[in-house]
Amino acid sequence: MRNSPARLPHAALDPAERLPKAEKIKALMALAPIPGRHLRLLEIGTGSGAIAHYFATESGLHCDVDAVDVTDQRSIADGYRFQQVDGVKLPFENGAFDAVISNHVLEHVGESAEQIDHLREIARVMRDDGIGYLASPNRWQLIEPHYHVAFLSWLPRRWRTAYLRFFRTGAVYDCEPLSKSPLESMLDAAGLESRNMFVPALRHLATVEKPDAPLLRLMASLPDGVLRGLRSISPTHVYLLRRRKAAAWP
Repeated sequence: MRNSPARLPHAALDPAERLPKAEKIKALMALAPIPGRHLRLLEIGTGSGAIAHYFATESGLHCDVDAVDVTDQRSIADGYRFQQVDGVKLPFENGAFDAVISNHVLEHVGESAEQIDHLREIARVMRDDGIGYLASPNRWQLIEPHYHVAFLSWLPRRWRTAYLRFFRTGAVYDCEPLSKSPLESMLDAAGLESRNMFVPALRHLATVEKPDAPLLRLMASLPDGVLRGLRSISPTHVYLLRRRKAAAWP
């Protein structure tokens, strides 16, 4: 078994940049208050803490928020509970959460075994009627988003570090982005049902996050059927998750 590279956090730490992401996650998950109690939410890989803070202070949702990360890089720490973790194991009981968010974490946790364990932990801590949000970069996106080098993740694993060093943008390639089919196979193996949210995520990106991007507006104007055909080459995979045999999708 080959040694895994030391993995950097790669977190986006600008709180202002995180706010539109939090709003998108809320919209795509269609979260709503739960009568009689707080909605319990977990964010895995909290980074700056801005997304956890957003949900903890969103008055219309009444969320009770926990957040975890392998490093503590928070610039916003109020409103939610934080625990530093080691690896993918989550320090929570089975079925603890109504909502679980894993936003650009999967590619950083390790190779296939660790990635499946990460997804299994999401399934474990999610309530039977809970919902999860998963976003992760597509291996086939043209510009690799962590090191900004074209075609980096297209290469076989054994070539990626040498290619990265050639461009002098990093010493070791430490991410494991997946293409659509392997990711969906992992989700299934972890006991999760998944719904690909590329189409609504693109429309939200074009109208709310980046309304001044003409190419995005053009893409978002295409019919749903056309856009669904582009899911395999979407720069980012976005899924809603349910535990298998849970309540039917609304």
